[in-house]
Amino acid sequence: MNLLRRHPIALALIALLLVSALRPSPPLVDAVTGAPPADVDLVRPMLYTLLAPVSNVLDALTFLSRERAIAFLVIWVPALALWGLLRPGSPRRRLVAAVLAPLAVILLGGAAVLLPRPVPRLVAADSTLTVLDYHAHTALSHDGRRGWTLADLAAWHAVQGFGASYVTDHNVVFNGGVDQPIRLLPGVEWSVYDQHIVALGAVAPIDRAVYGRDTRAMLGLFAALHRQGAIGLASLSEYWRQHWGDLDGFVAAGADGFEIVNCAPRGISFPAAARARVLRLAEAHDLLVVGASDNHGWGKVTCVWNLSSPSAHGYRSNRVIARPIALAQGEWPPWTAAYTQPWLMFAGLSWSERSSWLTWILVILIYRAVPRRASDPPGIGILARSLSLKILRLRRPPPPTD
Repeated sequence: MNLLRRHPIALALIALLLVSALRPSPPLVDAVTGAPPADVDLVRPMLYTLLAPVSNVLDALTFLSRERAIAFLVIWVPALALWGLLRPGSPRRRLVAAVLAPLAVILLGGAAVLLPRPVPRLVAADSTLTVLDYHAHTALSHDGRRGWTLADLAAWHAVQGFGASYVTDHNVVFNGGVDQPIRLLPGVEWSVYDQHIVALGAVAPIDRAVYGRDTRAMLGLFAALHRQGAIGLASLSEYWRQHWGDLDGFVAAGADGFEIVNCAPRGISFPAAARARVLRLAEAHDLLVVGASDNHGWGKVTCVWNLSSPSAHGYRSNRVIARPIALAQGEWPPWTAAYTQPWLMFAGLSWSERSSWLTWILVILIYRAVPRRASDPPGIGILARSLSLKILRLRRPPPPTD
């Protein structure tokens, strides 16, 4: 009981690590079938695993939907402030804790968006498949990160296992010309009448006013793209939030496919029931279904990859491989984010990541459990002295017996 009273957070984390291991979630799932793919693997760099507590937390924060991120902050910030005020210690110490604890959550959110760090990489067993991203941005988009160049975008994709990516800036045509470290393909994302249409291929500029009058005019853009030799995909989250009743009209107008997973904060909350409806429609009409990182230079990890097959077309030509924690964003009410997001994170850990978590927790527990002499400065020396003392105790011969 004394250990529980002194180290409740550490013991709670250990319990979560062990309990979540009883029903773990796979690292990847096929977004169409829901099954773990047998022919791909999510490879975590050594440094990522070594720093698993930081790596996993930053990934989990990255994969929050917009609504759940707001709820997460609304609950955790005041809760941590209250914890700081109620914990033992002097008034000054409690006040400092009440300020720093909530600030740590906000800083972690900023780190998830901006901090350079090791990230997982998708590896496919079949070398004939292209690991592809259908939707990504540079600084040329109005909401792109300032200074986010084509080279930055290519490097961001390459380190995560992509072999190619379309560049689809908002209303700015990209005509290709980048082949290293991965190939960047031509495209654009046209914004017309509350809908974003991702155009893939060598496209020419258009007069967006022609297609921005109403839904019927917007749907005419698909035919215009076909005349240019390009294909058009309906982007999340717009068709779901703004044109959900017009899906049959999209198909009749010649839409070539739909995004079914989108990593942006607004698109990541696309629920499974809605995805199932789009999949039925796409399968019935042999349309392409894709996942989109929708990267704008913010965040270091993707929630989805595409495996594109050169020998197939339409519905069967692309497989969407996603992180389960991302697909779960649309299945839980926003107000549950404070506890469901940590649970989803722990459930998705590999055994190597769990081992890293446990190691760090035990190291910190040992460090905090060591009685300090008045002359001891804080630091790693105390931990080393503690371990030395424990080793000496283990090696001490037993007392003689009569």
